Amino acid sequence: MKKTALTLGILAQVLVNAQSIKTNIDLVNIKDDKVAVSMEFPKMKSSTVKFHFPKTVPGTYSVDDYGRFIEGIQFFDNKGKELAYTKVDNNTYSLKNAQTLSKVTYFVNDSFDEEMDSSKHKAVFSPSGTDIEEGKVYLINTHGFIGYIDNMQDVPYQLVIQKPNDFYGTTALVDQDQSDATDTYTLANYAKLTDSPLMYTKPDYITFNAGGMELVLGVYSPTGKYKAADFKDNLEKMVIAQKKFLGDMNTNKKYAIMLYLSSQEGPMIKGFGALEHHESTSVVLPEFMSKEDIDNTLVDVVSHEFFHTVNPLKTHSEEIHYFDYANPKMSQHLWMYEGGTEYFANLFQIQEGLIDKNDFLKRINEKITNSKNYDDTMPFTVMSKNVLLDEYKDQYRNVYEKGALLAMCMDIELRKLSNGEIGYRDMIRKLSQRFGENKPFKDDKLIDELVTVTGYSQIKDFYNQYIAGSQPTPYAEYLKQVGVEVIKQETPPIFWFIKDPNQTGYNEKNNSFVFDESSALSPFSKSVGFKITDEIVALDGKGIDIKNVQSFIDYAKTIKDGQNVTLTVLRKNGDKTDKIDLKGKAVLDNLTMETLQFKANPSPAEQKLQDQWLTGKK
Repeated sequence: MKKTALTLGILAQVLVNAQSIKTNIDLVNIKDDKVAVSMEFPKMKSSTVKFHFPKTVPGTYSVDDYGRFIEGIQFFDNKGKELAYTKVDNNTYSLKNAQTLSKVTYFVNDSFDEEMDSSKHKAVFSPSGTDIEEGKVYLINTHGFIGYIDNMQDVPYQLVIQKPNDFYGTTALVDQDQSDATDTYTLANYAKLTDSPLMYTKPDYITFNAGGMELVLGVYSPTGKYKAADFKDNLEKMVIAQKKFLGDMNTNKKYAIMLYLSSQEGPMIKGFGALEHHESTSVVLPEFMSKEDIDNTLVDVVSHEFFHTVNPLKTHSEEIHYFDYANPKMSQHLWMYEGGTEYFANLFQIQEGLIDKNDFLKRINEKITNSKNYDDTMPFTVMSKNVLLDEYKDQYRNVYEKGALLAMCMDIELRKLSNGEIGYRDMIRKLSQRFGENKPFKDDKLIDELVTVTGYSQIKDFYNQYIAGSQPTPYAEYLKQVGVEVIKQETPPIFWFIKDPNQTGYNEKNNSFVFDESSALSPFSKSVGFKITDEIVALDGKGIDIKNVQSFIDYAKTIKDGQNVTLTVLRKNGDKTDKIDLKGKAVLDNLTMETLQFKANPSPAEQKLQDQWLTGKK
């Protein structure tokens, strides 16, 4: 019996390999900072073939055109003769009379080089990008290295990585050979391939069990400042809390985290954050961060990505399930996919005791403040469906602010309707049970499905008013129901560069203040032609020293309305950066600060609902 089973297993594997797309990525013979890739195909079923690289990939919500990083592409028939092709666009190649197409070869440039080039303005978000640094590190987001043929996305891929003998690949995939020179992986289809990033570097990884799940953490730290073991305790505590919060919604047996720490020397990449996958996440952060800051960021960022294992990775609409890499159709429901996931990433921390109730409320207050930088009347469903278009993409980051707040308000609404019996987490659990990874829902029927799984038609009114409608969400009214009040406080007029000074960042390389592109400009900045992408290096000749930044802030506080002011900024101008002075008269900004606080004496009903909200208990 055993021998027969083994023989049949080998035969089945041979058949799979014969029908698979054999893909080779060569990390040994690097040429001009480029990696060679070859793909061998089963017999073609069509005489006309289109070969694609992705225009965008799930989870990024931006047009990145990964085909623009490809050079020297060649197509060959089964006798080694080169075939003619037409390049349709950045991502697509068309071949006619291609019945004999057998192989394609090309070189891949990495997106990190483009991101560090100040003349480029369309950089790929780092965690979804690619990095090629010979002898140091290779970040392989597979969608940036490997293409596909129309109507062959469901063909298995056999992926072979040729690697230096002393390099280790952090991934959730299982290596199927014993060689130190190659790693071999079999993937069911192109979607599974693009769902499986890898990071190759000299070994610095740890594995441990967290909540019944094997977790792998691989770290690339260019100066050796950090090791994977430095973050074990923090990650273990976080993942155990997440697994407890999710319960049966998460069934992962293995999860891999690739932590890429960007060098602080030379040009820096800028797209810090993470990108989710079913069994892994790729994280990019600056190496100059303190261990405490990295630990805190991992809790916020990696927990967000891990919660994506539920939504949308395992509960999603047809647009995501049948994702079109060449001509993507976007879902209406970023409020749930990203907003609800961000809400989970904060809610689990209070419910599992990682933060206290005041820390949690502070986070909610920050999201309300940040959401005011966006169009509060734009229907979230419309923005989501059209997020790849220029007129909507600037609103995308509101999914992490208003999107999370919408999930919070729906949570409170459900708990009130059910007398605390169910909340947002229960709704998502029931939705995942009704559908799941292999059964998508229809995008325009989601709200009907939510009514079905909760039994409350009132949430359809909530959805139509605040998610699909243009009515601003009354956060104060919902928070009042859980014993939270809004305190308004007038502050003295101040001089600053953006409406919310707390959103100011710092660029250590240039000793400059920097700002998120979603930040709202102050009246003064608008009056002198300041651009949100400018970096501030001096105010009236006073430079910025992060070690003594308070002296800069104290000087800004002395500036009077109408005073002559000179602001020195760094501004990108094509392939160079100009240092320019912006001069004008100071305009002081009156601010009304709103803060949230728990009532000292909430009513019994408010206290009960608050306890159910913050603990998740009935």
